Amino acid sequence: MKKGNTVPSQAAYSQAFKVQVVREYERGNQTKDALMNKYKIGGHSTVLQWCRKYGKLYYSRTTIPGRPLKDPQKQRIKELEHELREAREKILVYEKLIEVSKREAGIDVRKNIATKLSENWQPKQKQ
Repeated sequence: MKKGNTVPSQAAYSQAFKVQVVREYERGNQTKDALMNKYKIGGHSTVLQWCRKYGKLYYSRTTIPGRPLKDPQKQRIKELEHELREAREKILVYEKLIEVSKREAGIDVRKNIATKLSENWQPKQKQ
C-alpha cells in the first residue's frame, strides 16, 4: 500500500472543510460523487453525514433517491403529507379495533366515549 495515495479518515477533515463541501453540494452545482472525487473524500456516505450535521436542508434518515428539496415550504408540505398518511393509517387501525370490540364484546366504544364527554363537559357559567 502506497502512503501517498491514502485517503484521510472522516475525522481528519476540519469542520470548516466539511461545511465548505456541504455548501457546494447544497448550491446544486455538483453531485456528492463529484465532490468526493474533487476532494478525494473516502466512504460512501461521508458527504451525506456531513450534510445531515452541517447542512441547512433536510436530509432524511431513510434512503430517498434524489436530492433534498431546496424550497422549505415544499419540503414542509412533503413532511406534513407523510404525517397525514401515518395519521390516516392509525385511524383505520382504531376504527377496526372499535369494530372488533363492538362485535366481540358487545361494547359500543363510540357511544360510551360520547356519553362520558357530554357528562364531563360543563359550560362555564357567567358570573
